Amino acid sequence: MTSTSDTSATSATSAWTSQELDSIEHAEELEIASLRRDGELGSRRTIWVVRVGDDIYVRSVNGPGSDWYRGTRARQEGRIQAGGVGKDVTIADVADDTTVNDAVDAAYRAKYGHYAAYIIKAITSPEAASTTMRLAPR
Repeated sequence: MTSTSDTSATSATSAWTSQELDSIEHAEELEIASLRRDGELGSRRTIWVVRVGDDIYVRSVNGPGSDWYRGTRARQEGRIQAGGVGKDVTIADVADDTTVNDAVDAAYRAKYGHYAAYIIKAITSPEAASTTMRLAPR
């Protein structure tokens, strides 16, 4: 694989392979461990995950007060496991992007709509949307 001097523009959308995207998309849950300030991985948490286009998104159903979400703030890096895919990732905040949040809400409703309405309401609430993050392999 050839590297270029400017990968920042493509890293979020082209770094996942089609197989990885499909595997993560079809996984019911994702395990995430954030990278702590000391460089060690924190505890793994099981969360829901959605795919929108060629991007992978997660959010905290309990909003910004949840431990695992706060853990992602230190270095915005971590490790995920979902659908047989294990990857080190960069965690990018995208909560301020209304278009992305609307698409992520729709993806959560489509993927997890078989759960009780109150659960879907929680994951698509403004509080949860304030924690929307895009995961990109690193």
